[in-house]
Amino acid sequence: MGRRLAVALLALAFVVFAQRRVDPRNTYNRVIAVVGFVGKGTPSDPRRPQYAPWPPSQDPSGIVAFSYLPSDDGKFALVELVARNRAAFQPLFNDKTITVFEKGRVDKAQIETALKLFRKDFSLDTFGTVMP
Repeated sequence: MGRRLAVALLALAFVVFAQRRVDPRNTYNRVIAVVGFVGKGTPSDPRRPQYAPWPPSQDPSGIVAFSYLPSDDGKFALVELVARNRAAFQPLFNDKTITVFEKGRVDKAQIETALKLFRKDFSLDTFGTVMP
């Protein structure tokens, strides 16, 4: 009886430890976009990418985080926006003046090719927001 219990516990331990954790750069819903900058550059209205929430949103159904890199010419922002709910991105999807990619739905190579037109050293391997 004790032997069976030990074998069962070991089998359970192998199953639990075999599961991989999701990379924190891939949790939640994410879009990558090329947008312009907004804001006056003051503490109350900092210069930031368009659609980046300011002040930071406390609404769990809105955009909860973002990170960005400026384009080589400084006119655009290559931004990753993170939301718990895909519906938070609807204004971006409706804006036909910007380039938007849904992370996980568009091929990595396609995203990098498009964004290297704006920033020569762009790589998805080093770009993104880490969410706990």
